Parts: sequence; structure tokens; C-alpha cells
Amino acid sequence: MKELELYIHIPFCAQKCHYCDFVSFADKTDAFEEYVNALCREMEYYKERFAEQRIKTVYIGGGTPSLLPADLILRITDSLYKNFNLTETKEKRKGLFLQKKIRPTTEFSMECNPGTVDKSKLDAYWKAGINRISFGLQSTIEDELRTLGRIHTYEDFIRCFEDAREVGFDNINVDLMQALPGQDMISWQMTLGQVGTWHPEHISAYSLIIEEGTDFHQWMKKGKTISGEERNGIFLPNGEVKLLPSEEEERDIYYFTKEMLEKSGYKQYEISNYAVPGFECQHNIGYWKRENYLGLGLNASSMADNVRWKNTADLAAYIQDPTQAAEEEKKLSVKEQMEEFMFLGLRLRDGISQTDFVNCFHQDITLVYGEVLDDLYDQGMITYEEDNIKLTDKGIDVSNRVLAEFLIDPE
Repeated sequence: MKELELYIHIPFCAQKCHYCDFVSFADKTDAFEEYVNALCREMEYYKERFAEQRIKTVYIGGGTPSLLPADLILRITDSLYKNFNLTETKEKRKGLFLQKKIRPTTEFSMECNPGTVDKSKLDAYWKAGINRISFGLQSTIEDELRTLGRIHTYEDFIRCFEDAREVGFDNINVDLMQALPGQDMISWQMTLGQVGTWHPEHISAYSLIIEEGTDFHQWMKKGKTISGEERNGIFLPNGEVKLLPSEEEERDIYYFTKEMLEKSGYKQYEISNYAVPGFECQHNIGYWKRENYLGLGLNASSMADNVRWKNTADLAAYIQDPTQAAEEEKKLSVKEQMEEFMFLGLRLRDGISQTDFVNCFHQDITLVYGEVLDDLYDQGMITYEEDNIKLTDKGIDVSNRVLAEFLIDPE
């Protein structure tokens, strides 16, 4: 039986964070129920197309999914069980509401903002079969949280984390952000050390990227600040200026993170992700390995059998008819498939398998990328480990440049 990953997008937030460029909306509570109804209709629409595929993972993201009332989240999970082939049986699903020991075998994740969730919501998620929670903490430093535009405090996170453990969650991720305006090694060490005391099974540590159209991008365009060297600064509306860490500082933060988490029993399995062995996020791994996935909801992306499509970003249009939400499908060329195989797969610390490349494309990888691989190996950017090709630490330092080398020039 073929396998399929599901992503469900909830495009609502209490307020827009200053760094966020995702399709999401604040102050749209009046659209919650209509949107969930549209989601359920979209699930029913895809039921027949994917009837023979087993759902490998489910991920509810956003936006802020936990902003929705619990009954609307339960309406979404009920529709999932009704329309898709998850791995647990219907009898077990009924048992979920009576016996917490019975859990689905499908990894079922949901993002939560600590400022929008309480114990009753977490208990409802658990009973509905959600078995992995991802808390968007970003920082334990209150000043950094305010700079980011987050609505929660570190104390909110502590309360939510303890509540999640009490209701039964034994697979918890914590999202953290590096290279924040005003952040230095001392504040990052404090954040990472404090989070470590709670022993989450998974930690994502992403570097901030200033995306066009965000508040941060607008504030950065106001100018630069000189401090020893020319450095980008965020010019906050209150007149305060906060410098972004230099490339050297960002690199030091990355290596400190890797060293500290590995000493604490975490394995780095992807450039920005660390997990206790056995708790790697299967949904993310599937994405890096180009497994089939279906995106449901506003602006959600999908890929099935090397065909990509994306839903509209128009909220009113999606609610009116989610069955017509998908934009034109695009069949990926073999060249595009090879490019994705390389620059997505090399984000994983285990890298890519040469055998998998042959199985996918029926030719040896050296016939396509021989010169590129030789050059990167000579520079110390990649290494070979049995059948696998992996980025070295040096390669990870400049990963964007290295991965761009695998884009094939058009003939």
C-alpha cells in the first residue's frame, strides 16, 4: 500500500509575529467555523483519490492551530478518521475516548502557541489521537519574545509543557529561534539551558531569516548600524535599535547548540533538528526524502507522484469552494526531481543514498553530478560514508551555497 503524509493548515493567529511570512490572519475569529467546515469538505473531496493510500503522518500547522476552540479541532480529527486511511482501526479510535493506553501508530503532530492553549485543550487533543505536540517557544528571554511579537511568556510555556505531560504526551517538540535581533551567546545559552531542563523529546533550532513583506523586513530597510563592523539592525517602532548577530556569532551559536544537545543525548538528524533517538519527526523526514504529501487548507502545498500543486491564498475563495482551491498542477521534470532529491536530502545529516538515486532515476549519480561532487569533496564540503553522501560541518556552514550547486543548468 502506498503511503501519504497529510499537512493541514490553520491560517489564524492571535496576532502576526514580526518575522512571519506565512499566510495567516489575526482577528478572524468569525471565520473559524466556516474555515473548518471547508477543510472537512476538502478532505471528503480527496477521499476517493487517496483511498488506497495509508496515511503515514499527520501534521496540523499554521498559523496557530491551538487558537481554534477544541471542538473545532475535534471536528477536523473526526473528518480525518472518516475520510483517510490512518493506521489504527475504527474500534481503537472509539477506544481513544475511553482508554488513554490505546494510541494511533501514525505520527500525529499539532503546533501549539503557549499563549493559546490550556490543559483542557491538550486533554482533548490527546483523546482525539494527536500524539505529538510542537510548542512554538522561540526563546525563554522575555525581551526577545517581545521583539519577535510573541503573545506568550516563558511561564506560559512551563505551564503548558507540564500540562501536556500530565495528560499523556510523551513526544514533545520545542521550537527555538537563533540569530534574533539583540541575541548574543549568553542569552542563547540561557534559552537552550532552560529548555533542556524540561527534557523534550525533540528540539528544532532554526536561524531567523528576514523575509520580504514581514515587519522585520520593513524595519531593517530603514538603514544600517555600525558597531565595529557594518551590521544589519532592526529599527523597532519605539526607536530602539537591535543588531542582528554577525555570521561568526551565528556560527558559534550553531556549534554550541550542536555540542550541548549531543552531550545531553540528542542526535542531530537534520541541519536544524535534534531528537532523542527514536523521536525524529517522521513528517519532516518524509518531506526531505520527497515522499508524497497532501496539503489541506489555505495556501497548502502538495506533491503526489512527482506532481505538485498548491491551494489558493484567498481565504474567501477557499471557504466558498475548497474543492476548487487547487491551482494548476505541475509535473516535475526528471531534472527537477534530481535537483530536489539532492538539495532536500542533503539537509539530513545521514545525507542521500547513491543506491536510492539509482533506483529513482535509473542512472549512476556520478553521471549527473560527478564534477560537482568531486569539486565539493576537494573543498571539504561533502564526505562519503559507505553508500551515503553527506554534508560536512564545513558544508553545513555554507549549506545554501553548497546545495545550490546541485541545480542543473538547462541544456
